[in-house]
Amino acid sequence: MKHLFIVTGIVAGIISTSCGESKKALEAKAEEEVKQNEVVKVDIEPVNVIKDKPTTPTTPTPPIEEVEVVMTKKVETPEMPEKPKMVETPTAQTSAPVTPNISEPKVIEEVVKDKMTTAGTPSHDTFNTLLATHVSPQGNVNYNGFKSNWSTLRSYIKGLSAKMPTDTWSKEDKLSYWMNAYNAMTIDLILRNQPIASIKDIKDPWDQRLWQLGKKWYNLNEIEHQILRKMGDARIHFGINCASFSCPPILNEAFTADKVDAQLEALAKGFINDKQRNTITENSIEISKIFSWFAKDFKTNGTLIDFLNKYSDTPIASNAKKRFKDYDWTLNK
Repeated sequence: MKHLFIVTGIVAGIISTSCGESKKALEAKAEEEVKQNEVVKVDIEPVNVIKDKPTTPTTPTPPIEEVEVVMTKKVETPEMPEKPKMVETPTAQTSAPVTPNISEPKVIEEVVKDKMTTAGTPSHDTFNTLLATHVSPQGNVNYNGFKSNWSTLRSYIKGLSAKMPTDTWSKEDKLSYWMNAYNAMTIDLILRNQPIASIKDIKDPWDQRLWQLGKKWYNLNEIEHQILRKMGDARIHFGINCASFSCPPILNEAFTADKVDAQLEALAKGFINDKQRNTITENSIEISKIFSWFAKDFKTNGTLIDFLNKYSDTPIASNAKKRFKDYDWTLNK
């Protein structure tokens, strides 16, 4: 029994020791787990803090979107108004200069009207002096002499631009103006193309719009056919000069309203009875091609023979044979 108690005590000691050790082991293990849990908690807490404080990092995400939206708006908003502005700006700039351009002609017109009202028709004295100086009584033109006074001739033509004919002008004033203009321009045309032997050496001599009168550029054809011929006086064909030998000789004085009728009468009589340019007998006539080219103008008050008989020193029979001379385009110098 005593031994049994000893064995039992040993076993109980072992068991208690084992239990004690087991308890300690368990407590150590539990303590270890607690520590681990605390570590985990510590480890977790920062994670939670980071996830909780994402407010700061997370917030940037929406702001980034907001900023992008704002930026998009900023880019779009300026662009939308800017395009209209760019369109409007040129329009404004274009319209600004246009206004003066529109008003300027009106001002010019008013000035011209004032000059014409106060000063009347232009003076042809300058052209008269040039013609008297550089054209012989026979109508031979000294083109070299004209060239030495070319600037004066051009100033005269330019002066005509400031005082254009109006409806208030008399027919005589208009005839004088346009015949002087035509002859001055023809001389200017020859001077521009020297040296030449004939006006026909110039390309399209009567179609070149080289002279500005008022706001319009004129050529010789327009003045002759659209203005002078429509005035209904066939004698203008003896007054305007084509710078050629067969043409009626240019008058060595300027046309003026008070003398133009007498001047044209003298030119008509002189040309029709000029034996170099027309050969007239009672029963046959050999006449200038001018009477063929502009036959209609000479038949407004009868036949061509009727017109010729008004000026011919030799009476022409109504049934006289008719023929036209070749035209000599040699320069009238």
